[in-house]
Amino acid sequence: MTDEGFLGVELTPEHPVPEVVERGVRAESAGYDAAFVSCHYNNRDPFAVLARLATETTDIRIGPGVANPYELHPVTLASKTATVAELSAGRAVFGIGPGDPSTLRNLGLEDERGLRSVLESFKVAQRLWAGERVSHDGTFEATDAGLNFEVPGEIPVYVGGEGPHMCRMAGKHADGLLFNGSHPDDVAWARERAAEGVSDRPDERGDFELLAYASVSVAKDREAAREAARPPVAFIAAGAAPPVLDRHGLDRSLAGDIGEKISSGAFSEAFELVTPAMVDAFAMAGTEEEVADRMAAVSDHADGIVVGSPLGPDPDEAITLAAEAYDSAR
Repeated sequence: MTDEGFLGVELTPEHPVPEVVERGVRAESAGYDAAFVSCHYNNRDPFAVLARLATETTDIRIGPGVANPYELHPVTLASKTATVAELSAGRAVFGIGPGDPSTLRNLGLEDERGLRSVLESFKVAQRLWAGERVSHDGTFEATDAGLNFEVPGEIPVYVGGEGPHMCRMAGKHADGLLFNGSHPDDVAWARERAAEGVSDRPDERGDFELLAYASVSVAKDREAAREAARPPVAFIAAGAAPPVLDRHGLDRSLAGDIGEKISSGAFSEAFELVTPAMVDAFAMAGTEEEVADRMAAVSDHADGIVVGSPLGPDPDEAITLAAEAYDSAR
């Protein structure tokens, strides 16, 4: 990160791959530092998007964000990310976390989520990227596994998470934390938890970045922006820990109802249950000026911001508006 901050964007392949790639090209032109392609089984393959992005961009860093080590074997995930590094001439980043509970539930993987599997996965990945052959027996197994190609450049690891233990682990072991938060109170709490891990961080691991992976919906029309924020806020509310819901005075049972409807595929019903208070807590939603004010407040505690889904009612316009809002916030 420079003194000018870090601005990233989340690209969600819920749209056709060429459309998502064009959005990444637009983000590079708007000055974003990184593009994280989200990873959900019910969307298009993130690595197909990343392969195209690698050849159609020149400067922006790119990678999965946030992948999980359950849908793919961690060694395979490391190899796919290394391929992105090769295609992009060393511009890869690696976002890894415990995954979205609402969608992992559909795959029978909800009970697999945990800190240890995330930590073991990226530690093994780092050894593979360094050219080692790796044997591992823990939350997953690997025997004399290795990559038969050289990985260009360093691949920074960003842990995606929001629980206290995940924040501490990222502070101690990873290059950064992608904290799923859009409210300054939540990001301030995450900074304190990550700092507890940073206090035990070996000097050789270098600097640590806390990035607010925020749900952003920005448009010239305030109400249109807030309405567009409902879908991602539904997913965030459904996966939020009870203390987070309590911090914002949100109804735990309502959040649970939203999660049940998401898991059953009743998305429209889930989105209708989202309240204005949930939008305020879990999104930066409104006009460019309102989003800039929230970004400024969050930046008091974060080293940068990742502009996450939905971007806005017009995602292409929103990429530019969010970059302008971030410039104003700085």
